[in-house]
Amino acid sequence: MMRPRCMLASMLVMAGLGSASSVAFAQVPRPKAPPPPPALPAPVRGLPSAAEVRALGDTFVAVAEKTSPAVVQIDVTVASGDSSAGRWFRADATTRGMGSGVIFSADGAILTNNHVIEDARAINVRLKDGRTLPARVAGRDPATDLAVLRVDATNLPVATFADSDAARVGEWVVAIGSPFGLGHTVTTGVLSAKGRGGVGMNAIEDYLQTDASINPGNSGGPLVNLDGQVLGINTMIVSKGQGIGLAVPSNIARRVATQILKTGRVMRAWIGIGIQDLTPQLAAEIPSAPTAGALVNTVVAGGPAQKAHLEPGDVVTKIGARTIADAQDVIRELFLHDDGEVLSMEVIRAGKRYQTKVTLEAKSETSPPALPVERKGSSPQGLGITLRDVEGDGNSTLAQIVAVSPDSPADRAGLKRGDVVLEADFARLPSSSDVQKAAQDGRLLLRVRRDKATFYTAVR
Repeated sequence: MMRPRCMLASMLVMAGLGSASSVAFAQVPRPKAPPPPPALPAPVRGLPSAAEVRALGDTFVAVAEKTSPAVVQIDVTVASGDSSAGRWFRADATTRGMGSGVIFSADGAILTNNHVIEDARAINVRLKDGRTLPARVAGRDPATDLAVLRVDATNLPVATFADSDAARVGEWVVAIGSPFGLGHTVTTGVLSAKGRGGVGMNAIEDYLQTDASINPGNSGGPLVNLDGQVLGINTMIVSKGQGIGLAVPSNIARRVATQILKTGRVMRAWIGIGIQDLTPQLAAEIPSAPTAGALVNTVVAGGPAQKAHLEPGDVVTKIGARTIADAQDVIRELFLHDDGEVLSMEVIRAGKRYQTKVTLEAKSETSPPALPVERKGSSPQGLGITLRDVEGDGNSTLAQIVAVSPDSPADRAGLKRGDVVLEADFARLPSSSDVQKAAQDGRLLLRVRRDKATFYTAVR
């Protein structure tokens, strides 16, 4: 038998590594030390350092801490079948919806979206400090989808409003609100665009666009800059895309809120023209037409525009200092002025440029109809419910609602025929007489069972 050493020598010879006699068993050399790691590349000019990134994070924290106390959650009760709750924000078996708002004045004025409170029979506001207060409607403006609420409170933290015209596309923004009822949620993004219109949701559209995450329940909450100032009121999302949220600019929102608090309504100026976009197709058929502007298609007899000698076929290219690119630009500019003001206008007619001045007049508009929460109840005495006793579990007696008066406090609180009262002012399993006694002070906290759902509601 070949010894192992001889076997190894034979194998080396066969491999062509030399004769067996020349093989020596030297020590295996130690591996060389690995080369030193390459030096880190020099910082690329323009990229933020780690300290700068942390500073940006600290800025977001500061914005949230500064602005969140002025943001509220709005809880509304709507009647079964009201479309606004299902269309705009979450609704559950208790026919409740929610949105957000921002405190506009320290004495209890709160700015929100009109669609948040549309069809509301009861409105409650939850403050950052934990208080829940009933709210009343000070006024609303469906044309801009804005509304102002009032609560009985003083010394509230107030949001600061920025000049939305000075906002820059690409700057960081923060959205604060209550998406799906998750109060004071903070999301970040950038200001994606300004002057968005043509969405078709409201009469006046001049939206800020952002990719900050906005969800049902954010409506009415603020979109703020890195100084913690409100740039806009979050209004809607574009459901066909991702990262496309729209907000009413702060300059429009502040103007609407100020007018509502002053007069209870919004007054708009009017010049008496019908306008449409000057599309490339129309411009190609109009001799010497400009590339952009608003095409006048109607001039109201006796109106300010006719007095200023405007005619159908004129193309409005400038109002005051604003260059007019489309019909929405005319609407936006007129909204920011009051009746009695005189504005200069530039129009192009048959290829020639003309200057004229128009005196704005107040537009005659009907006030929006009263919401259910604003209507007087048909049952001024009592809370508007009729009860009977029914048997509960274990031979107990429960109070069941057999009738609810329309537009009564009970109706506005969302109560319905067939609801069973499980608690009345924290007294469990009350009888009809127990509920009536609890309601003698004109207010009542009920825990109610409806089908398989159980919920609390406040009646007052």
